[in-house]
Amino acid sequence: MTFQSIPELAELARAKLSQMAFDYYAGGAHDEITLRENVAAYGRLRLYPRVLVDVSRRSMATHVLGHAIRLPVLVAPTAFHRLAHPDGELATARGAGEAGTVMILSSLSNTPVEDVVRAASGPVWFQLYVYRDRGATEALVARAEAAGCKALVVTVDVPLSGTRERDVRNQFKLPDGLTVANMAAAGYGQIGPTEGSGLTAYVADRLDPSLSWKDIVWLRSITRLPILVKGVLRADDARRAVDAGVAAVVVSNHGGRQLDTAPPTIEALGSIVDAVKGGCEVLIDGGVRRGTDVLKAVALGAKAVLIGRPVLWGLAVGGDAGVARVMGILRDEIDLAMALLGAPTLADVSRDLVVPSKPG
Repeated sequence: MTFQSIPELAELARAKLSQMAFDYYAGGAHDEITLRENVAAYGRLRLYPRVLVDVSRRSMATHVLGHAIRLPVLVAPTAFHRLAHPDGELATARGAGEAGTVMILSSLSNTPVEDVVRAASGPVWFQLYVYRDRGATEALVARAEAAGCKALVVTVDVPLSGTRERDVRNQFKLPDGLTVANMAAAGYGQIGPTEGSGLTAYVADRLDPSLSWKDIVWLRSITRLPILVKGVLRADDARRAVDAGVAAVVVSNHGGRQLDTAPPTIEALGSIVDAVKGGCEVLIDGGVRRGTDVLKAVALGAKAVLIGRPVLWGLAVGGDAGVARVMGILRDEIDLAMALLGAPTLADVSRDLVVPSKPG
């Protein structure tokens, strides 16, 4: 692989992708303020290292929902991987397995869930959008469980799609030959051209804007899989999630793609960790680009982070090897940062190591 860090990877991926595909992956809602702030907010946190700590042996291994993983980084659910590479989600699953971590497969995958689970050497979780057609939704949940997925990640921040102006300009659609593979049998596999974004039209037509907390209870009744709620930014919603019996919440603003000027996720994390009081695990996505970002999230109480765009850039540049390389870079950066922080294990990465920078 020719890249040495994740920040340099996006431009390498741009050269591999069509303008429509690059903008779809890279873009955010409206002025993309939250998109930028997700990254910038990590830079406003300072690390205060301990010294004279024995760090000759270090381990970043951890568990998420009982699954042993080699580093506290999971593959976030992102759509349409075959826009980036012909092997699509199969390559992503192989790369995640090589890294020793969990892949979360999007409902909007170009590849059937059964094929992805077969290609994976590690756990696969399934991200769920709830469709207006509840029968099709229930069938999708049953299909993911039967395929061998180990958890259900319910995205709750998309009653409608945020306005992604790059996609509107490009009139985003899926190219010929690509479908929403897991929904094709229900008749919901096509995302075609419109005067604006085809995905925005798909979400408005197909997904259920009436989704509420009672539907989390309904989902728990139709599956044995642990349920995560993805898209939480408020402490009171985090408490409701615990009361609804979820296994974990994912602090997420959908990568800055939904409500612009929503807070960067790292700024919302601490209050959510405090609110759940250990009643469920807390994960976070959005803006992670360095190993130090991962450790800042862990210090503030996240069990692990999810990364989306870096995985897509790695996939575009190098297929499964590119995905594994992204994870390897983060692993090396986490290991070095743990040594320099005086934190030989993740249990030693405590909140007192992170302090916001002073303005001015």
